[in-house]
Amino acid sequence: MSTTHLSRRTVAALLATVTIGSMAGFVPTATASAPSLTVADSRQPNSHAEERNKRVAVHVLRQLFEEGNLKVADQYIRADYIQHNPMAPDGRDAIKNFIRDWTAQFPDHVYNVKRVIAQGDLVMVHSNPVYTPGTRGSSVVDIFRFDRKGMIAEHWDVVQDVPATTVNGNDMFGTVSRPRTNQPGPRWTTPFSQKVATAYFDTLLVDKNPDAVRYLTPEYYQHNPAIPNGSAGLREQFTNFFQQFPNLIVERKRVIAQGDLVAIHAHYRLNPEDRGQAVVDIFRVGKHGKILEHWDSVQDVPSTPPLNDNTMF
Repeated sequence: MSTTHLSRRTVAALLATVTIGSMAGFVPTATASAPSLTVADSRQPNSHAEERNKRVAVHVLRQLFEEGNLKVADQYIRADYIQHNPMAPDGRDAIKNFIRDWTAQFPDHVYNVKRVIAQGDLVMVHSNPVYTPGTRGSSVVDIFRFDRKGMIAEHWDVVQDVPATTVNGNDMFGTVSRPRTNQPGPRWTTPFSQKVATAYFDTLLVDKNPDAVRYLTPEYYQHNPAIPNGSAGLREQFTNFFQQFPNLIVERKRVIAQGDLVAIHAHYRLNPEDRGQAVVDIFRVGKHGKILEHWDSVQDVPSTPPLNDNTMF
């Protein structure tokens, strides 16, 4: 195996470790019928607008991929929709063309939404889409930006195959820490959770300071399939990792927080010449100010020319 492949496996594993999370699935209040278009002016986002945007994001994903319902694209997606998935062109018509082909190939596709959070004009949807019954499917994080009229204007995603086994005994989607729910905690905890998660992320990955492990609980439940539970020994691992890759660059692109959940979308590179990986890490922060749990999706930035003029970020 080449050094490049070994390095990328190291990034997918160790870097996922450093970032920070019976299952109760996310059940939106409206999926079969269209959500209300009433939305507050998104220049001043509020909980009503954010909850409405969450319902719309889930509704659009399920109606498009499970039902092949192209009308929802016309109803909720802007014609000049900006696409950051490198395999898809910009524009609403491109989505409709893609869905026609997709549903013909995968008529039994189920999106399996696990958790949804919203902040401002952004919505993050963490899902386990299963394209063919009986298969494990993928771990997918979709990020949508809504405009002032409540239309989806822009989209980013990260897609990773779900492996057959995990070293920690946890799947990639459930919640282990208590309370065992996939729903975010109370909104009044959002600023606190965001401060803790971003402080950990920046201290460790921007400042390359292994002492950032003080932000983790001892049990630290891990859903990256290649990493064991627990924070013991991580300081030494991080120290060795930063010595091995002194030119590591991690750029935090966007943060979405709601309650005790914080999602960080970032670009990880071993050095300035590396295309790197698109990563979304989802943190669960406890009331004591320690990070309890972590989920993620990791995708290599492809070498092939994208079908749009945008980056993945």
